[in-house]
Amino acid sequence: MPTENLTFTSATGHELAAVLDVPEGPAVGWGVMSHGFTLGKDSHATARVCRELARRGVGMLRYDNLGLGGSEGDFADTSFSLKVQDTVLAAEELRRLGHEPELLVGHSLGGAAVLAAAAEIRPHAVATIGAPFHPGHVTHNFEHLMADIEAQGSAELKLGPRRLEITRAFIEDVEQHDLRGYIRDLDAALLVMHSPTDNTVGLDNAGKIFTEARHPKSFFSLDGADHLLTRRIHGARAAAMIAAWADQYFSGAEQAARAAD
Repeated sequence: MPTENLTFTSATGHELAAVLDVPEGPAVGWGVMSHGFTLGKDSHATARVCRELARRGVGMLRYDNLGLGGSEGDFADTSFSLKVQDTVLAAEELRRLGHEPELLVGHSLGGAAVLAAAAEIRPHAVATIGAPFHPGHVTHNFEHLMADIEAQGSAELKLGPRRLEITRAFIEDVEQHDLRGYIRDLDAALLVMHSPTDNTVGLDNAGKIFTEARHPKSFFSLDGADHLLTRRIHGARAAAMIAAWADQYFSGAEQAARAAD
């Protein structure tokens, strides 16, 4: 699928690296995807889902959060609030490019972010993949650092060759967010996707999100997948389901179908 590299400005003023996955034929619709906590736009879950959506006619903008991948800034300055703000700015960038963001997709903590950002973006459809019901769930990734963060104000999280600083301010910010109001007031169709074998964010999170949401809402089980959608087939299945489900919510779907006839 064709891709376009671009940047847009974060709420912090730094430039964020982004990729636009463009359908080869007429686009059925357009959307924005928010990646997981430290994963980036090129992670398996984000890149594979967006590429497959583009193959199915849905153009997608994915981007690196502050201090990750090709984006400027220091990861130590990130927060869940900033992740939500930058998701809104990503949608504004898509509009600047002439495409209405009718779909929001979020993986893991990105799923929580799109649920919160939807009130401002006002998409027609929102899909979450392995999302936590409470954004503070992310702190389980560095429970072993909590004492140091509390005592020193920050600590270094080691992720293979990467070293990312986690601050007390980040923890305070993520813990204060409650998604229930956003989910209850969501003025968009919702698709909750989760694997029953997700050992990072348990399936009960999907149940809580689904229960809080109003109709129209749907649930799809990503049987056999891990949290990161490591196997290519699971990212493809997720994208196929999102594309089929979201088709009815794209205002350009009927026009694209007529153009293809």
